[in-house]
Amino acid sequence: MTVERPTPGSALLSWAPAAVMAVVAGADIVAGPGVGFLPLVSLGPAFSGLVGGWWRTALTGAVALVLCVALGVYDGLFEERRGFTAMASVAGVTGVGVAAAVTRRRREAELASVRSIAEVAQRVLLRPVPRTAGPLQAAVSYTSAVAEARIGGDLYEMVASPHGIRVIVGDVQGKGLAAVETAAVVLGAFRAAAHDEPDLVSLGERLERSVARELEGEKFVTAVLAEFGPDHGVEFLNFGHPTPMLVRRDGGVDFPQPLAFALPLGLGAHGADGPKPYRVDFAPGEQLLLYTDGVTETRDAGGAFYPLGDRADLLKDPDAERALEALREDLVRHSAGPLHDDAAMLLLRYRGHGEGKSVPAV
Repeated sequence: MTVERPTPGSALLSWAPAAVMAVVAGADIVAGPGVGFLPLVSLGPAFSGLVGGWWRTALTGAVALVLCVALGVYDGLFEERRGFTAMASVAGVTGVGVAAAVTRRRREAELASVRSIAEVAQRVLLRPVPRTAGPLQAAVSYTSAVAEARIGGDLYEMVASPHGIRVIVGDVQGKGLAAVETAAVVLGAFRAAAHDEPDLVSLGERLERSVARELEGEKFVTAVLAEFGPDHGVEFLNFGHPTPMLVRRDGGVDFPQPLAFALPLGLGAHGADGPKPYRVDFAPGEQLLLYTDGVTETRDAGGAFYPLGDRADLLKDPDAERALEALREDLVRHSAGPLHDDAAMLLLRYRGHGEGKSVPAV
């Protein structure tokens, strides 16, 4: 389990109420009663209501009230109304701060609940791919853009069908629950059609019909379909998605391009021709990486895109999951901060990667 450590900014805010009250008390003692610093003690519980819980705000208010009484006695302000006015100010601000803290915590709990439900829904939606299927070894990685937006529209699936092992990696336009809902439509259609349709073209056409029924306006889904047969080859069907990366046994890298680029899923009604399937040799010891544009469009501090083809050597580890994790960590380092888009990667190996021997099934 990952334990979240407080950031320097949050630690600074947590000390703000005490610091403010200390500064006000010092200024009041130095300047004397004529300046009128005493009511500013109420800034302590005001800040506490913004960053702490209700109990902490109430405690800060009590300390502020004691400090107000002490300074009021020191300044002789209780001989007139100014001391009582300052006390009323502290008490009033404390009450408002407690109410604000309670409301904020309730809203934070509601938001956390909604996010938790959404994340569980996405985990159910994006089921773990099998680590082995036929001659293939698989590993998957999903990196969210930011902690506040842990759900998105990237999708992946691998199905062992009567027609071969079929794979999809896609990216839904947009983010949030609407994107997850669309991803569910695509994955549901793919899981059913992968078993029924005799070829990739028919499978793609069925996905297009399913997505077109659900999407409105100019929304779309980019996707690449792959089918692995028994003849040491892989057939692709690309709907406007980034080109897969093929790592040859000798370390060479290819990005097999489609015969013609096609529109994403959901835009077929515009009258353009659908994608044409194309075949690429895929032999034992070779690797295939399918990914979303969150990978290749990640920029470093200087604005340079992530050089995926130059990082193929990171996939040398005999264990596919460790190899993909090394690539993911390098991607995060390249971004020099949170990713601006979700990044999904599916690594497929023709078993026999590494030493020319089959990788044992796990």
